[in-house]
Parts: sequence; structure tokens; C-alpha cells
Amino acid sequence: MLENHEVCGVDVEPWQSAPQGVKVHIVDLRKKKFEDVIRTEKPAAIVHMGMLRPFRSNAGIRHDVNVRGTKQLLDHCVNHGVQQLVLVSSGSVYGAFSENPYYMDEDSPLSASRSYAAIRDLVEVDTLACAFLWRYPQIRTSVLRPVNVLGHSVRSMMAQYLRQDRIPTVMGFDPMTQFIHEADVSEAIALALEHGLQGVFNVTGPGEVPLHTAIEASGGRALPMPEFVMRALFERLFRWGVISYPPGAIDYLKFPNTLSGERFVEATNFRPLFGLEETFDSLRG
Repeated sequence: MLENHEVCGVDVEPWQSAPQGVKVHIVDLRKKKFEDVIRTEKPAAIVHMGMLRPFRSNAGIRHDVNVRGTKQLLDHCVNHGVQQLVLVSSGSVYGAFSENPYYMDEDSPLSASRSYAAIRDLVEVDTLACAFLWRYPQIRTSVLRPVNVLGHSVRSMMAQYLRQDRIPTVMGFDPMTQFIHEADVSEAIALALEHGLQGVFNVTGPGEVPLHTAIEASGGRALPMPEFVMRALFERLFRWGVISYPPGAIDYLKFPNTLSGERFVEATNFRPLFGLEETFDSLRG
């Protein structure tokens, strides 16, 4: 990407490990200075990955950054001649339920907030981008929904969960789970830009395994416990700040949330570079 394009980034904090040649603007996407960056840099394409996801952050601030911030970014794309937009969402927006089919395609309902209120912002952002896609067809807009992303620099709920030595699981449940390496997500974003994709696309990795297999492959040891005990434990640990994921996340440890990535493969010929073993190894290494 850097060989053929000029790339700049935007974040609220300095990016110490930014690749050479990448200029990083330290601004808040809700502020006028962010629009000034777009006006000055005149980007042909924007990749939006700037959702605030730590569930321990203030819920009001998180909603304001994620939803209002994204709405403003979409408006800037229209007002400043942006030609292409890639918004990175998550496969978790479909929710984890006992009735989920194998495998959910992009037309499946976004039901996550039905049982997991903390993820409502992400569902709203995804919905905003989907509406934008149809309202402004002149802007090549793609919404990517990757499965669980793992990697050395990833701080997602699933990554933190699998990094533990003794990992609590819901007794009697062992759902199929999907994973993708962080470098493969970067490749998927590059392909979306290269192909000028327009639409919604699930992005899946090299396969799926039962949750207990993922725990063992990541170097952990499963600790099964009754659900009522686990929910009470998660609620207390989350309230005390020991863990960063709320009790609602337990449904993703009980029920399947597996996706079909055929549409993205057909559009880009995407093939993951990292297998499951390498993806699990990247968590601890």
C-alpha cells in the first residue's frame, strides 16, 4: 500500500510504531480539526476503524464517539469529495444465539443488541454505514465484518479472553468459533480498496474450531463452570475492573456466531495468509 499510495492516519493518541512515511494527525474525529485534516489532505479513500470499543469506558462518551463521530465522518465524505470508504465493523453484530444457522451470510439480521446491550454502538455504526452505502452510490462504500481478530497487537475481548492461563467456559457448551489473523484483516482492507468494493462483506479466516480447541491451541486451560456462577463472577470482576468484558459477552461462549465469507472471496479472491495455528500463536508472541 505504501509503495503506491500516500497514507496518513488519524488518532487521538500518538502512534509510536507508525510505519515510516505515514503521517499521523492527533485529532478527535468529532472535532472541527478532523474535518480540517480531510480538507487539507484531500483523501481519495478513507478507512474507518476508529470505534471506541473498551466496554469499561463511559457509555455516553463511547456512544458519542462511535455513533455521532461516524455520522460526522460520513458527512465529511460527502462534502469533501471522498471517492471510496471502507468501514471495518465486526462479525459480532449478528449476535450469538442458539438458533443461529451455520453459516450466516450478510443478509442475516444484526441482532447482537437484543441480548448484549454493550454492543449497541457497533450495531448502530454498521447500520449507519449500510444506509450510507445505498444513499450515496457515487462513493464506493464497503462494510467489512471480520470474525474474531487475533494477533500480538489486538486487545479485543476474545484476544484478552484467550490470553489467560486458566480460561472460564460455560459448562455444557462448546460452540464453533472462527478466527482471523490481524495481518489478514489488513490484507482484506487493502483488497477492498484495490477492488473498489461496494456492499457488505463478511471476512472469515482459515476455518473454525470448537471453543475448547481454541483455548488449548492458545496455550490456555479451560475451566468449566455453571452459567449462573460464571455470570455472577463476570459481573463482579467487570465491576471491579479486573476484566474488560461485561457479562453479556458470555453468550458468545455458549452459542455459535459463525459466518459465511463466500461473498468477499468471490469479489476479491481473498485467501488468508495465516493458518489457525499461526493465528493462535500470535496471541502470546
